[in-house]
Parts: sequence; C-alpha cells; structure tokens
Amino acid sequence: MRASLKHLIYLLIFLTFIFIGCETLRSSKPIVPIREYERMLVGRLDADYVGTETCLSACHYHDKIKRDFDSSTMGAQVIAKTGLPLVNCESCHGPGSLAIKGITPEKVKEDARRGIRTKCNYETLIDIKSLPAPAKSLICLKCHTANATFNLHNWNAGPHAINDVTCIDCHNVHKGPDLIVRKNDLANMCERCHQEIKAAFSLISHHPVPERKIYCTDCHNPHGSGNEKMLRRPTVKQTCTRCHAEKEGPFIFEHAENTEDCLTCHRPHGSVNNNLLTVRLPFLCLQCHSVHRTSATSSIEGKATFNTRCTDCHSQIHGSDLPSTSGKGRFIQ
Repeated sequence: MRASLKHLIYLLIFLTFIFIGCETLRSSKPIVPIREYERMLVGRLDADYVGTETCLSACHYHDKIKRDFDSSTMGAQVIAKTGLPLVNCESCHGPGSLAIKGITPEKVKEDARRGIRTKCNYETLIDIKSLPAPAKSLICLKCHTANATFNLHNWNAGPHAINDVTCIDCHNVHKGPDLIVRKNDLANMCERCHQEIKAAFSLISHHPVPERKIYCTDCHNPHGSGNEKMLRRPTVKQTCTRCHAEKEGPFIFEHAENTEDCLTCHRPHGSVNNNLLTVRLPFLCLQCHSVHRTSATSSIEGKATFNTRCTDCHSQIHGSDLPSTSGKGRFIQ
C-alpha cells in the first residue's frame, strides 16, 4: 500500500514538472528582455530634444538628406496639421542637442564660404549601425506596430526577424518619397541573401522573376506570415492557383496527390526539366504508376515499353470532368 502511494506521489511530481515545462515552452520570451533593447534606443541621457527644424537648419539645410526627408512619407508626418503621429529626426536618432552644439548660423555660412558642408557630431547620437538587429527593427516598430500596418503583425515570429534581418536592410528611410521597395528592385534585393534561389531562376525552366513578370512578393510575405515559407496563402496549392486557376478544381476525376500539393511534381523556383518538373517525363509518372502497354504491338518479347511522354495521351493530368473513351477517368479529355 505504501509502495503504491509512493509511486503515485512520484507520478504527480513528474506530471507537475511536465506541465510546468510545457507552459514554459509555450510562453514567448525574447533572448534579451525587450527593456534592454529599449535602453539602447534612449540615446544620451544628458542630451535634450531640440526638434527637426533645429536639426535640419543647423547642419542639414543644404544637404541632400533634408531634401529627401522632406519629400518622404516620414517628412510629411513632421507637419502637425496632417494629423499624423509626429515622426522626425530625433524619433530614430535620439535627442540632438549635443549633436548640434556649437553649430551656429555664422559657422554654417563660414563653412559654406570655405566649401565645407557642416555636419552634426554624429557620435552623440544613437549609433544605429552598431545596434543588434532586434533593436534596429524596434526603432521602426515603435510606430509601425501601433497603427494599422497589418502586414507587420507577424514580423517578430517570422524567419527574417529570427535570422537578424532588419527593416533597414530592405528599406532606406532617406532614399526618397517612396519608402516601399519598388517591384523592379525586389528580385535583386531578395537575391542578396537567397543565392540558392537566384541560381534556381537561372535554370532553363523557371518562374519569370528575372524577366520581371512576377515578383517574390506575389507568393511570399517578407514581413512574416502564419504560413509555411511565409506564403501569402495557407497552402502551396492555394498560392499557385492564384495564377494557375485552371488547375484548381475541384474535378470529378482528380489526380490524387495533385489535389494537395503542387510540389509533388513541380519545383517552385526553377528546374532543369520542362514545366518546372522535379523529374523529367516519363520517369516522374513512373514513380507512382507502373509502365503499361499502349497497344498489342507496343512490347518487345512480351515486355512493356517506356513511352516518351505520358502527357501525349494523358493531357489533363491535373484533373478532368470528362471520362475517357473507356468510360473511366484516365485524364485523357
């Protein structure tokens, strides 16, 4: 009796540890507490905020950065009458009183006379380039997760954030009026990291991404997704049939695995075989289907022959609503 009670106590203790362990795994905890990243973005504690106009007029007045900033989405939000949340130089770079200390209109004029472009004391500002990746992204996320930027809701759990890709790796805040990456620049930008995908697009059969007919973001959401591989749709098939609607079905005669996953037969980016096939015909079909005779004379010494292409006869391989001439679904018509 005592032995049974002892075993029961051990079992309860074991189950308690299991329960606590599962709860710990389920909870979301950053590698470094978020407060540590926030401290990095405070800036110099002995500096004061002086406002965008003071910063720009002091040292960037004749600088291209000011012109680009004024014409950008960020610059538009500096104007109070827009009703947008205030975004200015100090929102990202920290308080700037020490950066412009000693810079007077007279000094700016004198520097201009000598052909020198007056600059801030950047060392007193936040050293953004030296920040860890999560802190860099947090500079942007301070504002962009507090508004209706729905495509950023999955950012922190996405592969890009986990692999230390930051917002400024793709978006240049000072570039110009449009901070959204232009579609013609997307492929080159993505291929900087995804070299194996770049190689796949160089194969003889590939999706027309290099030709700029479709883009990486047509299939993937770079800001994170609840789906595998950051797909825009829940499944591979739903993603593919956004363009290939004729393959979607449902069909009366369905082609088994084809109804679930296009990747059973196709490579998504590029292939050495026609139509992005993983294996050339007829060997792709023979992985699942045994060879068969096409007529009484199509064999040599009683053995079935390999046909060049199964699709010469079975042209509707993704599915069909029409029976074959034999009255059965053979994906012929």
